[in-house]
Amino acid sequence: MEKKDVKTAQLNRMHSGKGFIAALDQSGGSTPKALAQYGVQENSYANEEEMYTLVHEMRTRIIKSPAFDSEYILGAILFENTMDRKIDGQWTADYLWEKKNIVPFLKVDKGLADLSNGVQIMKPISNLDDLLTRAVERNVFGTKMRSVIKEANPEGIREVVEQQFAVGLQIFEKGLIPIIEPEVDIYSSDKAKSEEILKEEIKKQLSLLDKNVKVMLKLSIPTVNDFYSELMSDPHVVRVVALSGGYGQDEANQKLAQNHGLIASFSRALSEGLSAGQSDADFNTKIGQTIKEIYEASIT
Repeated sequence: MEKKDVKTAQLNRMHSGKGFIAALDQSGGSTPKALAQYGVQENSYANEEEMYTLVHEMRTRIIKSPAFDSEYILGAILFENTMDRKIDGQWTADYLWEKKNIVPFLKVDKGLADLSNGVQIMKPISNLDDLLTRAVERNVFGTKMRSVIKEANPEGIREVVEQQFAVGLQIFEKGLIPIIEPEVDIYSSDKAKSEEILKEEIKKQLSLLDKNVKVMLKLSIPTVNDFYSELMSDPHVVRVVALSGGYGQDEANQKLAQNHGLIASFSRALSEGLSAGQSDADFNTKIGQTIKEIYEASIT
């Protein structure tokens, strides 16, 4: 398939395929936590390089599991270090698409700035252009970047959304589809109010886009069911996906199932219950069960 045809096939899959996105993109700060949850303690590695090798082994095990199947999974979000490593001699993104028919995404943000106006915008993304160039060379389809909203502060929320769309446009212009992720903290005391402001700001930014521009949205599961359905029908929006945001697997699935058309992009809820010490049979059974449950909640 020519690159152009691959892009079209991937776009169609992301727009109308049945399934969800697996977020395998825990990065620098959250990697030790992800490994610990998987049963690999900090004394198992001496430095960052060894840590990333161990986390790549964990992700490789997930991706190569027979349960990690395109029947249920549309896409997978990778961390930069994972994009730059191989699975069975193939770059991870190529392995995902060519062996698994799963669309590869890349997390591009460098973490969050300090809390201001009730929100955390993204830290400046140094060398973004170089990273995007590399992502295109590695046959990545799209990107993901996260900001966090803690309070219903109109000024802060506007700043988050404007920054997300400004960077998103730069990403789109490089030939990639950005996943715009302004997460609303699920523990926020005024979560529903934040979501009202957020939706208006997103609509405003979507209305400013040129006709050909496409984005995806990754949002916290809303307090009011089906609150984001009008965003799903916007011609600029390829798909609206949901983060698990700290909810456990069962609660995240239950809430997701009540939002029609909203599909999962879970990381913590995906790897819950997996451990390095499990036999392959137990590991594959557990992840298979998890994947089916997240899938069922995503196709409502």
